[in-house]
Parts: sequence; C-alpha cells; structure tokens
Amino acid sequence: MKQPFYVLYEDNHIIIVNKAAGVLVQGDATGDKTLSDYVKEYIKKKYDKPGDVFLGTVHRLDRPVSGLVVFARTSKALERMNELFRKRDIQKTYWAVVGKRPEKKSGKLTNWLVKNEEKNTVKAFDTEVPGSQKAELNYRYLGEINHYHLLEVNPITGRPHQIRVQLASMGCPIRGDVKYGYPRANPEGNINLHARRLYFIHPVKKEPILCKAPLPENPFWEEFLELEPEEIKTENLDFLY
Repeated sequence: MKQPFYVLYEDNHIIIVNKAAGVLVQGDATGDKTLSDYVKEYIKKKYDKPGDVFLGTVHRLDRPVSGLVVFARTSKALERMNELFRKRDIQKTYWAVVGKRPEKKSGKLTNWLVKNEEKNTVKAFDTEVPGSQKAELNYRYLGEINHYHLLEVNPITGRPHQIRVQLASMGCPIRGDVKYGYPRANPEGNINLHARRLYFIHPVKKEPILCKAPLPENPFWEEFLELEPEEIKTENLDFLY
C-alpha cells in the first residue's frame, strides 16, 4: 500500500488528512492498523510527545473510500466538532464515478436506510419503514469520460454507506462497488468515491476552513480533473488548504 495518508491542515486543535482507499478509519474485527493509529504515530513523532496521544474521531469514511477525514486533537475540539456535524454545519462534497448516467443532471435523493449489522450492508427504501433512518443528499452531473460519469455529491445527512446505497438506488452504483450492485470490482479493491472538499468554521479559532483533497494518484481518477467546475478550479480563498 502507498502512504496511507498525508496531512492537509493541522493546528493545536484539529488535524485534517487525505486518506488512501483501503485504510480503516477506526478498528474493526480484522484488527488491521487504522488511520487513527497512523495519525497518532505522526503526531507523537512530529511533536516528540511522551505517553499516549489524544486523537478524537469526528467522522468516518468507509474503508474503500478515499479523501478527507477530520480528527480532533483535544477533547474540547472533539466536542465542538461533534456539535458541528450534529447540527450539519459542515459542507461536505464528494466525487463519485458511476457507470450509468443519471436520468436528471441534478437532484435531491431522499431514502430511508436500514443497516444489516451482520452483513455490514445497508438497504434503501422510498418510504419510512421500522428501524429506518432518513438519508438525504444532493447531486449534480459533471460530465463523461470514456463511458464513465462523474457526479458531485453533497450529503445532507451522514448515514453509514449513504452515498453508496443512495446512488445505487437510483440505478447508478459507484464504479467498483460490488456490494451495492456494480458488476465488477476495481483492480485495486477500492471504489471510486472520494471525499473531495470540506468547509466549516473552525470550532475554536472561529475562522473559515475550506479543505480540498487531491485525487488519488491513479491515472483513471486524474482523467476526471478536467470535468471540475470552473467556479471550483478558480477558488481564490485565503483559507483554502
């Protein structure tokens, strides 16, 4: 595996990294080394910290997904970041490559999701059912390259596997995501879903933070850079990291 992460922003309160696909954010039954472990090692070494390093997990990305992950470096920052996510005061943007063009160029998807804990899968329903959680996202179509289609996705809620199952439910499973209906796996075992941008007000400094994760170093992904909207390419913001 290539380097599992690299740092895009850090201060005394939070650290934002770009995660490689295939890395767990938090531990599971596999016992594999996690992103949290790697980042703790990085902080311990860089700042020569004795003893245990505090690192609070604010949110997660699925193992086969790449992109931005935020960790808190203090308990105060963790509490405040959790509150930002709870209130949905964080703007999240993902890129998803799908094999089928959606019928509409943009839209809002609303489903009710039920998770099967044993199989670690989620099922989407069009109406509320017992034990379900409401999931909402907005998407827009950015273009086509070599018969694949790039979607920009902005989740409103933060449910497990939400983007994967909601796109699949409209007939557009993500490339490589065999769990949700794509016909074949990617050679690397990842899926083409990337947490591309995050915008929020810093929980302690109260400054705007806009972070943008470069795409994975993969020729397939890099082709899609030309489809990035001009208003994003030409962002000239002092707080872009």
